[in-house]
Amino acid sequence: MARDGEGRFEALVAAMLDRPGTSHGSADPGAQRAFGSTPLKTNGKIFAMLVRGRLVVKLDRRRVDALVASGAGVRFDPGHGRLMKEWLDLESDSDETWLVLATESEAFVAKRP
Repeated sequence: MARDGEGRFEALVAAMLDRPGTSHGSADPGAQRAFGSTPLKTNGKIFAMLVRGRLVVKLDRRRVDALVASGAGVRFDPGHGRLMKEWLDLESDSDETWLVLATESEAFVAKRP
């Protein structure tokens, strides 16, 4: 059975939480909801979130440019018409693609190679 965005995000959260320094927003004391979702964080910094049923990840601006050019997603618009240069709103519904890009995003935000 195909999962919706929330189910896919729950599976992603479960897969990511075993990484050192990674937390889910609701697990943090005083957690705040970002853009209507509860984000994944590394060392307290958001690297991935579910927005309107879609995965949004933070990556290097050049990487986002390349992914947008390839059709993998679009720059994230938080709703005020200003596109975020380091945030990708992913087009794919693939669990594997979500995990790969969330892992890349977590490393980028944690400043790991």
